[in-house]
Amino acid sequence: MIVTDIAEFATALPRHGALVGLDLGTKTIGVAVSDIRRTVATPMHTVRREKFTLDAAEVLRMAGERETVGFVLGLPINMDGTEGPRCQSSRAFARNFEKLTQLPITFWDERLSTVAAHRAMLEADLSRKRRAELVDSVAAGFILQGVLDRLENLGRAE
Repeated sequence: MIVTDIAEFATALPRHGALVGLDLGTKTIGVAVSDIRRTVATPMHTVRREKFTLDAAEVLRMAGERETVGFVLGLPINMDGTEGPRCQSSRAFARNFEKLTQLPITFWDERLSTVAAHRAMLEADLSRKRRAELVDSVAAGFILQGVLDRLENLGRAE
C-alpha cells in the first residue's frame, strides 16, 4: 500500500516497529533503519543494484531481520519543486515493491539529503574512500530521520 500523505502513513502504522528508509540511486540503494520506537534512524547498508527482483529481495531480507512495519522511499524532487525522471523511477520502484509487501510505503522529499550526508561525513573526518562507501546509506538515514521527526511532530499535535 502506497500512502502519499505522511499523516495517513502514520495511521497505517502500528504503535511500535521499525521503519526502513531507502535512498534509491541508479547504481545503489542506500538502506537505513529506525529503532522500534521510531526515534533514531541508523544507516545500515548499501545494496548494489542489479535488477529489481534481486534488489527488492535484498531490501526485504534486511527488513525481515528487523521488526519492520513500513518503508520510506526518498523522492528526488528537483530544487524548483518539479518531478523529473528520477522521481518517476522512484515511483515505479514503489509500485513494483508494493506487490511484494503488505507493509505501507511512503515517500519523503530527499532534496539535499546526499549533500547533508557528505557534510556529516566530512565533519566526522572520514576518508574519501569511506565516504563513497557510506554516502547512500547515510543519505537514507537523513531521509528516514526526516520522516521520524515529522511523525513525532504529528504525535504531539494529537
